[in-house]
Amino acid sequence: MNFEEKTLKENVIFEGKIITLHVDDIELPDGSRAIREVVEHSGGVCVAAMTEEKELYFVRQYRYPYKKILLELPAGKLEKGEDPLKAGIRELEEECGVVADEVISMGTVYPTVAYCSEVIHLFAAKGLKSTRQHLDEGEFLSVEKIPLADAVKMVMNGEISDSKTVALVLKIDNLVKENKF
Repeated sequence: MNFEEKTLKENVIFEGKIITLHVDDIELPDGSRAIREVVEHSGGVCVAAMTEEKELYFVRQYRYPYKKILLELPAGKLEKGEDPLKAGIRELEEECGVVADEVISMGTVYPTVAYCSEVIHLFAAKGLKSTRQHLDEGEFLSVEKIPLADAVKMVMNGEISDSKTVALVLKIDNLVKENKF
């Protein structure tokens, strides 16, 4: 069976700096009509930067939608048309003051598939060297290093709940266990 839905009309409701919201009229595979609410987002990157001692760089920052401070791997928004690898390298240095000798792709995640177009590109980095942190205007965060084994425990017991961080911590742990990183 064909599961594709056909857009009949896209109705833009809001265009902001980070998102665009539209409510679309669609046709379902059986020919009936429905509405889809979609948040368009340019996407993002997330980087698991691992030290020689098998520690990962994390950031703590206040996340307004949840009204709390979250523990996350360094991450950031893609500018329209920006290369994800270059964005990951940029975000790691901006947020943590670190550059890497090696950065590899760890795939992508779709954080909210029901209504948001955001795609987050995941990377692993090693061969780290300290540079200088240079946060964006209005960005406030603290940096800490956590042993990979502890980070996995924190994911599994719910202390880390950010979806991109959960996925990437588990992926890099698997790579390390397989002696591939």
